[in-house]
Amino acid sequence: MRMSVIGCGYLGAVHAAAMASIGHDVVGIDVDEDRISTLSSGEAPFFEPQLSELLQAGLASGRLRFSARMQDAEGSAVHFIAVGTPQLPGGHAADLRFVDAAIDGLLPHLRAGDVVAGKSTVPVGTAERLAERLSPTRATLVWNPEFLREGWAVHDTLTPDRLVVGAPSGPDGDRAADTLRQVYAPAIDAGTPYLVTDLATAELVKGAANAFLATKISFINAMAEIAEAAGADVTLLADALGHDTRIGRRYLGAGIGFGGGCLPKDIRAFAARAEELGRGDAVGFLREVDMINLRRRDRAVQLVVDALGGLVFGRRIAVLGAAFKPFSDDIRDSPALDVAVRLRGLGADVVVTDPAAIDNAAALHPQLGYARERDDALRDADAVVVVTEWDEYRRDLSPVLAAGLVRRRIVIDGRNCLDAAAWRAAGWDYRGMGRR
Repeated sequence: MRMSVIGCGYLGAVHAAAMASIGHDVVGIDVDEDRISTLSSGEAPFFEPQLSELLQAGLASGRLRFSARMQDAEGSAVHFIAVGTPQLPGGHAADLRFVDAAIDGLLPHLRAGDVVAGKSTVPVGTAERLAERLSPTRATLVWNPEFLREGWAVHDTLTPDRLVVGAPSGPDGDRAADTLRQVYAPAIDAGTPYLVTDLATAELVKGAANAFLATKISFINAMAEIAEAAGADVTLLADALGHDTRIGRRYLGAGIGFGGGCLPKDIRAFAARAEELGRGDAVGFLREVDMINLRRRDRAVQLVVDALGGLVFGRRIAVLGAAFKPFSDDIRDSPALDVAVRLRGLGADVVVTDPAAIDNAAALHPQLGYARERDDALRDADAVVVVTEWDEYRRDLSPVLAAGLVRRRIVIDGRNCLDAAAWRAAGWDYRGMGRR
């Protein structure tokens, strides 16, 4: 099937490459000509495992191309809207300027019977408003939210755990839903559930999913605060809770909290939209979820200060991680970088290392020190802080090797990802989040 993907940032580039890989003829369109040039050369403009290989294969096959001209979308049967919806400056609501601009640019190139499929995360009610703008073209708007995990985006696009399509009622909506069923036929044939809903429900699904995940993460971090006060171990607590099938162990890892370009801004936008609908009280708990999450960064810094006896100024601190999560170079709202910046603000000599995010971090925070090699960051450190659970730190870093590099054997495990017993056995003062 011939299709366009409007917006070739993180979501759009992955979606375009993945759709081409399953046999569709795809044109990705973006106003950023530098981004288009990079993608057209077969390189991803950001770090995402498997994406460059997928881009190169799609370009070589002739099924994938990129353009800065909206008119190149003309003739496609399906047009995916995959632009960003950042948080409004000075507020919590979603900024829909890019979504509106994408629709405005696409309108002259739509034909009767075309399907416009929104993938961007938007406040409930947005699709209904956009559908009215599309009505003169006789194209049909559906909403098809994405559920991608950074670092696993290619996998999640090709083998999703569910597909949701919100469509208007009536024959046009039915035809549009059937068209999307054809688009995703390989995943559906492999057993992926395909759920057809109304537009509003499809819009709510993404926000509700992120709100639930954020709540679960902040819940275990709240338990970490109590565990510290009571002398308990939050990792053992999470293990015990995880055996309850109603709860499950996933996303019950206590640490310095969540970040990135989606979860924080999406839960704020979700709450802001609830306020606009007069139902703010129903999601009032999300404000506390957000506060708990931010508070964990304070706690990580305090653990460093306590371990150094309150004397942080001039101490060399190795911060292992800059990206908000492993397998990504995304530093948006990164708890890891926030901890590093706060320690620098206390006068510490901070050296940050990360396998993928060094360049992004250095561009945003040039006041920090950086080391491309892990061991260079560790050398002569007075304290080590693990803030992103890359395998290079979580699994591959020997506490004995590290002990031979640092000045003082102090490690703060901001992700509770290290083997505490092994590090203590190697003579380290090990301190975790919510652990004895």
